[in-house]
Amino acid sequence: MSSARKPGRTGMSAPQPARGCVISADGTAIGVTRRGSGPPVVLVDGALTSSRTDPGRPLATALAPRFTVYDYDRRGRGTSADTPPYATRREVEDLAAVLAEAGPSACLFGMSSGAALALEAVAAGLPVRRLALYEPPYTGEVTGAADVRRTRNELEAVLADEERGPARYGDAVARLMTLTGMPHDMVTLVRHTPVWREYEALAPTLAYDLALLGDGIVPRRRFEAVDVPTLVLDGAASPELLRRPSRIVACVVRAAAYRSLPDQTHDVDPAVLAPVLADFFGSAAAHR
Repeated sequence: MSSARKPGRTGMSAPQPARGCVISADGTAIGVTRRGSGPPVVLVDGALTSSRTDPGRPLATALAPRFTVYDYDRRGRGTSADTPPYATRREVEDLAAVLAEAGPSACLFGMSSGAALALEAVAAGLPVRRLALYEPPYTGEVTGAADVRRTRNELEAVLADEERGPARYGDAVARLMTLTGMPHDMVTLVRHTPVWREYEALAPTLAYDLALLGDGIVPRRRFEAVDVPTLVLDGAASPELLRRPSRIVACVVRAAAYRSLPDQTHDVDPAVLAPVLADFFGSAAAHR
């Protein structure tokens, strides 16, 4: 990983994150941050998440005392570059470059659409020791594939409508937030926060998540090839739109366990999630 800033210490404080990049197979520079020390863990973001929308990276920070944590910006987001045209296999190649940096014994966690990407990557043969997933949003399992295709077409039309100017990006972000269970009044509040500009900047990459998820149906045949120990998580307070796909994935993937986190939604609290991941990934390290 080429590094723009090397970690350092001030007195007895913890080392600063090491920020740099890896180069994907098509030459795209992917921004990566490394924290902590111990067995390697790679984190994969969902939609509308990057090092700029989530600058503190609380989940990575919470895991860093026990693991060497690699979080990266998916292509077109944050500190990562982009090379058109988009294809899911390109994102798999990006993740392959990050995993190569982390090492062959890495564990992998994917959040939301990042969970779908993690599954695609492992199904394609990328080596990981353990895989954890939080609410892969295959919502077509509840609403039907036709509804997902219609929503995808609507979002793509909004993003492509240049006559609406920058406003189209905010509208697309708001639509996605309501789809994942955020109340409309909460979306309105978020619109008036400083981070909204960062969300709008990420809006064009929503097309990537839509392409990744396809018609919103779990690709059962492909994911049956995933044979590493897997933990599928959801929030007990999340809508069935997100919980049912999690249960289906847990049934499809070999050696998968399913767990629901009490009182959690799609916006899971890192303080609740981190200990669960640490226990699961830590048991892998204990059996190395």
